[in-house]
Amino acid sequence: MKGGAILAALFIPLAAASQAATKAAGEPDGYRLDTYRAPVPATLKGAAVIDTATAFKLWREKAAVFIDALPHAPKPEGLPPNAVWREQPRYDIPGSIWLPDTGYGALSGATQAYFEKGLARATGENKAKPLVFYCLEDCWMSWNAAKRALSLGYSNVSWYPQGSDGWAAAKHPVEERRPEPRE
Repeated sequence: MKGGAILAALFIPLAAASQAATKAAGEPDGYRLDTYRAPVPATLKGAAVIDTATAFKLWREKAAVFIDALPHAPKPEGLPPNAVWREQPRYDIPGSIWLPDTGYGALSGATQAYFEKGLARATGENKAKPLVFYCLEDCWMSWNAAKRALSLGYSNVSWYPQGSDGWAAAKHPVEERRPEPRE
């Protein structure tokens, strides 16, 4: 075996074991603070964990507000005035509210306020209104955001861990989304 093949043969079982260990170990006590694109736990205490079929049913019946917690890459600072910069488009579940950067483990005061105001607006200040949080598959951002909503007293929280990846893989519609404005 060549060096790369040996490493691959060792890495693949280790990666699978690591993913299984994360799911078996359960959820952490606090928020995930780093390595946000990694295997996620199977649970979120206080929230319903839903699959693609359930998410689609809730969406089709307009039975919940869908909150996308994927971060938004800002335009890089210091670009020369004549540099072309094209923002990466975000395609997500139609009708969603995109509250980017609200799934980090620690939020600035401004981002925390943005999250709170965004949820209040999305729910009409009804903390019992059903919410579905998502981002991408194996992304802790939606887990953190859903956990944060629970800490704010939202009582009908669902977490959709397959996110827009699982949604698109099931051939459900997607639409381009812009972040909710930061007022």
